[in-house]
Order: sequence, then structure tokens, then C-alpha cells
Amino acid sequence: MPKTRLSVNINKIATLRNARGGLIPDLLQAARNIEQFGAEGITVHPRPDERHIRYQDVRELKPILNTEFNIEGNPTRPFLDLVAEVVPEQVTLVPDAPDTLTSDQGWNTLKNAGFLKEVIHRIKEIGSRVSIFIDPDIKMIEGAKEVGTDRIELYTEPFASGFTNDPKFAVLPYNLAAKKAVEYDIGINAGHDLNLQNLAFFKENVPGLLEVSIGHALICDALYYGLENTVNMYKSKLA
Repeated sequence: MPKTRLSVNINKIATLRNARGGLIPDLLQAARNIEQFGAEGITVHPRPDERHIRYQDVRELKPILNTEFNIEGNPTRPFLDLVAEVVPEQVTLVPDAPDTLTSDQGWNTLKNAGFLKEVIHRIKEIGSRVSIFIDPDIKMIEGAKEVGTDRIELYTEPFASGFTNDPKFAVLPYNLAAKKAVEYDIGINAGHDLNLQNLAFFKENVPGLLEVSIGHALICDALYYGLENTVNMYKSKLA
């Protein structure tokens, strides 16, 4: 089994800063601390309205990070220009509309095949790895293979919603999707509503899981347990 890396999404820290204005909490210092506490990556998801992560945050984060920098977003022209300027280790393409509160669906890799191929090629040319956000659907995995992505990020909200009632049933589509991705030599990431209660079970039942991106739950838990302790609690679920 591969080691599963923890990438911490720091959008919620930026949300708190923006609620009051100014620079408190200090987003850059928080990112440095999260790395020092053991996270293997930092994720940001700048949106057009900059309601949490701002484009300037992305520019300022890149030179201070020592771990993997993952930038998520809808591949609009401004977003693609930003990633070409910053050149993160990974770009995760997410099909969310500008007014979407949070990501709520994956790409239809069949209907959007031409567009995705073009965007993926463009991002690979700058030297970044590409992941695309998709639902755990075998047909979408097959489409992901055709468009040439390096990785997929499985959208895990349906798993999290069903976990309490029937964890085995909830994880089954992800298990099958992951097996198909491994067969196609596509790397597997996952994210959305993973938390301390469901993360270990997900990891144990999804073969080939390389990385999880966790933000909302981890930052909320940090209010109770402290940021350093929380990062290590999440890492322990991936051990």
C-alpha cells in the first residue's frame, strides 16, 4: 500500500482573516506551521470572488512552502494564468460555478473530454502535475484515462454522508473506482468532508490512495485540539 499524504486546505483560515479585514490570522505563518507540524502539502482553492483565498495569497505562498503546493479551481482563463505564473507541484481542476458555496460534483470526463484534454496539456507543459475532481463512477474513470490526467481526486461527500449508516456500502463505489484507476495507472487523491471519524476507514478501503486534501473539518477540529495536535491526529489516521 502506498503512503497516503495529508494536504491541508487553508481556505478556512483565509475566510477568518477576510471576515475582519487585515492580516490576522496570518495565512503565511499558518501555512508554515502546518508544514512544520507534519503535513505533506498545502492546498488552496481561489475562487473568482476571492471570498477566502486571494490570488495574491497564492503568489505569496509559493516561495515560502517546502512541501507540495496544490492549487484547486475551475480552469478559467484567470485561473490558468495564475497557475502558469506560480507553477505549483499540482493543479486540481474542479468544475464549480463562480457562485458555488463549495465543490459539489465532479467532472463529466466524457462530455468535457475535448476541453479537459486541452487544459491538461497546457498545465503539463508548464511542469505541474494535473488532477481532476470526479465522482466515483467507472465511466468517469475511463474518461479520465482518455483525457490524459495524471491523477483523479475522488469527491468524497457522498461517502461521508453515508458513512454513519452503512460504511461498507458508502465506500464501495470508491473502492471500485480506485481499482479501475490503478488498472489505468492513474494516481488517486480524495477530498471533501473527510474527517477524524471516517478517514481511517476510507484509507483502508480505497486501494492506491496517494493523497487526501482536508480543510473544513481539520480547521474546525483545530479549534478544540490545537493546530499541531490536530494535524498529527489526521496523520495518524493515514498511518
